[in-house]
Amino acid sequence: MAKGILGKKVGMTQVFTTSGELIPVTVIEVTPNVVLQKKTVETDGYEAVQLGFLDKTKNLKKPEIGHANKANTAPKRFVKEIAGDEMMAFEVGQEVKANIFVEGEMVDVSGISKGKGYQGVIKRHNFARGPMSHGSGYHRGVGAMGSIDAARVKKGKKMPGRMGGVATTVQNLEVVKVDLEKNVMLVKGNVPGAKGSFVCVTNAVKKGSAAVNPDALA
Repeated sequence: MAKGILGKKVGMTQVFTTSGELIPVTVIEVTPNVVLQKKTVETDGYEAVQLGFLDKTKNLKKPEIGHANKANTAPKRFVKEIAGDEMMAFEVGQEVKANIFVEGEMVDVSGISKGKGYQGVIKRHNFARGPMSHGSGYHRGVGAMGSIDAARVKKGKKMPGRMGGVATTVQNLEVVKVDLEKNVMLVKGNVPGAKGSFVCVTNAVKKGSAAVNPDALA
């Protein structure tokens, strides 16, 4: 992980290339991040930059106010560390803007997935359903427990339960457009989370190839 920026998922839309190809994109608001702290090997045992996104105005605590004051900024709602040599070039109090990424670059987007509540095994684990006819009374059940010992169920067995609301990452998404004036970034495809949720955009760990030519956008 060499570089990254924090943002907020606005929603999805679509853009067209000059050839008429439709590209579904996610709009990510990336107002300038502020470097709140620099972690170094000498002081912390590792190198990373702590970024802050979006000013926090309610329920402020003295420690976070003092922490933000060191960077001459306001406390932030979303704070995250990003490690990488490219990020270490920034100093405390400096802004990180969307132009850290360029159009056509591949990125990974991390966030908290949408919570889907308590779900069965068909939706949660993609199980196949049972027979729906000939008197079968078993349609969407868990199935055999597959245990030798009937008194217990083995650890890790896929069962119904709470689904979603977990940290997840979608890899190898292409940056279709970066608009510094509006502080937004358009990323091809979908990213984790509901509208208004916070996301972290970093350069792709598994390098993919760009599919859209930025110069071809209408």
